[in-house]
Amino acid sequence: MTEKVRLLEEIGANGHVALNVLQYDGWLLRFSNGYTSRANSVCVLYSSTKPVEEKIAYCEKCYAGQGLPTIFKVTDQDQEFSDLLLKRGYEVVTPTDVMETAAWDAAGESVCLENVGQANGGCGEARCVFSSEPSKWLPYYFAFENLTDETKKNTFQKMLSKVMIDAAYGILYFEGEPVACASIAVERGYALLHNVIVTSAMRGKGLGEKLCRAMISKAKEMGAEHVFLQVVQSNQVAMNLYQKLGFQKKYTYWYMKKA
Repeated sequence: MTEKVRLLEEIGANGHVALNVLQYDGWLLRFSNGYTSRANSVCVLYSSTKPVEEKIAYCEKCYAGQGLPTIFKVTDQDQEFSDLLLKRGYEVVTPTDVMETAAWDAAGESVCLENVGQANGGCGEARCVFSSEPSKWLPYYFAFENLTDETKKNTFQKMLSKVMIDAAYGILYFEGEPVACASIAVERGYALLHNVIVTSAMRGKGLGEKLCRAMISKAKEMGAEHVFLQVVQSNQVAMNLYQKLGFQKKYTYWYMKKA
């Protein structure tokens, strides 16, 4: 794994934190009550010393003990390991591209930016309100995602409370109504843009672009020189938007799960 890929994987894990992490010979076993594959998978991040077959068996035992399926998160730089898992009955799930752009290339003043508590100075039809705390942001995120399962909601709330790097949570208002939200996590000059969601009734109106530009501007304000994100390859609408904003693919990762 190259130094750049490892850096983005580390920041991605620090921005989307698992509730519990077990370190095992260079691998990170993440557990979060089954909420999201990222937070409930084995991250093959650092070099190992133990035989790989022994390590796979250990991971399978650990996840079985938690009542969870064993999932491995594998990058395109770990093709040999991916092939080994295929032979063991695993299958590729959710191929995802990691894309990056320079913050100064992608940002744009297309919306008014406000912090929580700041008076609205007449920003027009679109404005984005930010907070460093997720408590007021979460209800909108849950509503836009149609997430009603209380266990999952509580798990995600706990995950956000464990984020230790700088973070900001944005809600986009359009004509006075909340219509979209996203968050960023900033570390070492890089910002992870994630949790991007537009309410279903307002999609196709360019609000996703307004939201992303606002989030990137906020990331610049927080010291980020680069912004990266993770987009599922099958999500062509999102892919088109991110390419329009100047994001370019850096590498691909996927999950390996027992068929």
